[in-house]
Amino acid sequence: MTGPLRATSGWLARRSTLPTAVRAVFGYYSHTGAFDLASVRLKSTVDDRTEAMVEDVFTLVESALAREFDVESVTFEYDTKLLLPAELTLGYLYRRAQRRADGTDPVAGSTWASRVENAVGDDSYRAPADPAEWADEPADPRAMVDRAEYLTRIVIEALLDGDMRDAVNDAEYEDFEVSLDVDREGRARVARIAQETLQADLEDHLVELPDDCAEVYEWAVELSETHQDHDPHFRDLYERAREGDDDAIVAIKSEYRDAPFDADTDVFTGEEDELPYLWTQYARVGVIYDAMIEMYRAVGLPVETAFKRSIVLAIVAAQIWLDDVDDYGADVEDGQLTPVTAEYLLADDDREAARRVQELTEQYLDLARAYAAETESPLTGIATEYIYLSGDPHVLPGTE
Repeated sequence: MTGPLRATSGWLARRSTLPTAVRAVFGYYSHTGAFDLASVRLKSTVDDRTEAMVEDVFTLVESALAREFDVESVTFEYDTKLLLPAELTLGYLYRRAQRRADGTDPVAGSTWASRVENAVGDDSYRAPADPAEWADEPADPRAMVDRAEYLTRIVIEALLDGDMRDAVNDAEYEDFEVSLDVDREGRARVARIAQETLQADLEDHLVELPDDCAEVYEWAVELSETHQDHDPHFRDLYERAREGDDDAIVAIKSEYRDAPFDADTDVFTGEEDELPYLWTQYARVGVIYDAMIEMYRAVGLPVETAFKRSIVLAIVAAQIWLDDVDDYGADVEDGQLTPVTAEYLLADDDREAARRVQELTEQYLDLARAYAAETESPLTGIATEYIYLSGDPHVLPGTE
């Protein structure tokens, strides 16, 4: 039974006239009754510092582009939605450090606080402690914050590198924004230079970290690429199923929707095994964020398994509810098998398919929210609400 405040919060979360971010806060409180104002206040700090980290990464790209195109200066931007989990993890570790601190706020005086406030332009943040010391959890809250920021800068570069690599492989260059006057061939060159610059800098960082960091990163990349290698097979199943091939329908159910989970990881407990599409979507996007959390752990940062579960489940839900729903028409035209296009093959009619997609998303987000509450991570819980409220299911056939 919920009290009047939670009931009112639920009502406010449904008001479309309010900003989505505000509705997400009310929605999380309505669902859980949990609210940590200090965590919410950290959001702007996390936003400022991760934005500075992204700018730091892009500065490397701008310098490389200026050299390659023989110009004095270049501005570069790259549009991606993949960085939210890194931001949430940094916020989670900030809050853990604050709870351990006695008096002074360890977040306020950290390395990246100085860089943001004073526009520091040197590479002082690139000097880590002896990696041999990083197996142990930092005893000092300030040391925990500095280490979390150091690793987050590397993680952001790794996520950008991976996303750019996929874009280059797929010849999708529209998200590479540059001040140079270039045609499509020139933009492709910009994309390759950007990705190669990040890859080289990332490799330099990984050498400085404990071996476990590089190993888990390489494991995730390999598993993700193996899933991509299956894409032609899934496309073939999709086309055959659309033509009425019953064997293809059965194969989509067994190999795509209900495929057994097959990875050596602690990310799931067993109760999630009944989630449709769990294995294929974990291999598609979830493994990257599983590995991200393992990189934090490899440098001695305390991240609970339940928090990792909330991140992975939320990112899979976001992939389905935001990207796959929005891209449904294009994916149908292109013959791309996703959980959304699959449901429109497997359901009896469009209305049933639309309902299943919504229920599927809610299953993932409900579990993600529960794990976020378990680890006292309201920023992550609020993010699950934001994901759901940001979706537009009305683009799907059969949606009322």
